Amino acid sequence: MRLHREGTTIMLTTALVLLGLNLSAYYFLFRENTTAMWLLGLVSLVIFVLIVQFFRIPKRAHTLDEKLVIAPADGTVVVIEETEETEYFKDKRRQVSIFMSPLNVHVNRNPLSGIVSYFRYYPGKYLVAWHPKSSTDNERTTVVIKQENGIEVLMRQIAGALARRIIWYVNEGDTVKQTEEMGFIKFGSRVDLYLPLDAKINVTMGQKTKGGVTVVAELK
Repeated sequence: MRLHREGTTIMLTTALVLLGLNLSAYYFLFRENTTAMWLLGLVSLVIFVLIVQFFRIPKRAHTLDEKLVIAPADGTVVVIEETEETEYFKDKRRQVSIFMSPLNVHVNRNPLSGIVSYFRYYPGKYLVAWHPKSSTDNERTTVVIKQENGIEVLMRQIAGALARRIIWYVNEGDTVKQTEEMGFIKFGSRVDLYLPLDAKINVTMGQKTKGGVTVVAELK
């Protein structure tokens, strides 16, 4: 396992703040209270470990297949439905949404290989990720990847109530490869996929997904 570069500043800042807090407590508050110092040290360690684990990148054997749509994120499947996609396709699509809790790995990966035919970033609100309007009102990106055969899949990164920063590494016109990193969302959020109506959905409601591994759908 390795740690993601997006966490470097946050982890260093957290470590320095906690170190300063513990040193100040020792010299000015709890120098004669060993129990209080141990409790503060334990709480500080737990906080730091939680921050570090958020930026972990576990080693995995990724799934590669041009006929498959691979999960772009770790999380839980919270939406599987036919819906109207109004931004790009402007027609009906199969939507699959994955909710990422703060405890999940938050690297986002390309669900398939192809050309980024469309990209937009939208600043917005920070409604809870499962709110019905989060996909249209929250801070978000929209990425459409077009395969050589012309099939397009739309992926939307959506910030949640805790997620206040969406990172992306792709731009319109880029060539991307399946399961490679396309972005990162800090501290909990959601990813939506909009698939062709004839795509065979391979996940179920409530299923846990692994980014770069779980097969979300099969394309015709």
